[in-house]
Amino acid sequence: MKTRHKRVALALGGLAAVGAITALVLNAFESNLVFFYSPTQVVAHEAPKQRTFRIGGLVEEGSVKRDGVQVNFVITDTAKTVPVRYQGILPDLFKEGKGVVAQGQLQGGVFVAREVLAKHDENYMPPEAEEAVKKAQGGYQAYGKTVQGAKP
Repeated sequence: MKTRHKRVALALGGLAAVGAITALVLNAFESNLVFFYSPTQVVAHEAPKQRTFRIGGLVEEGSVKRDGVQVNFVITDTAKTVPVRYQGILPDLFKEGKGVVAQGQLQGGVFVAREVLAKHDENYMPPEAEEAVKKAQGGYQAYGKTVQGAKP
């Protein structure tokens, strides 16, 4: 084989290896993608049937039913509702009327969750930050009374 042919063969082999690696990475990436759907999209059959996805919305008031570690509840986006079944310990922030995101699969009209994530209020502020803001505004909360210009 001439040097020229060796270079071409080496270049083609390198391109084939890069192509194979790219195909494997894209396949792994696609299998790990988890899309988010609203209850309205799930009811409209836009969510995948045999694939894991996330559903998010509010926990409907009065819908939480506990039986040991199995919990049944309903997620709503105020337009449509989807029943959810989860087996495990729920996060501390999980409450009726609050936001939640569940990951799992749809089975016979019921979303079977493998993971439930409770969302905190978007107005939440850590106590330290809230205290710093109050101090910056010129008042300090002491024993339930605001004292202007006072130091803690």
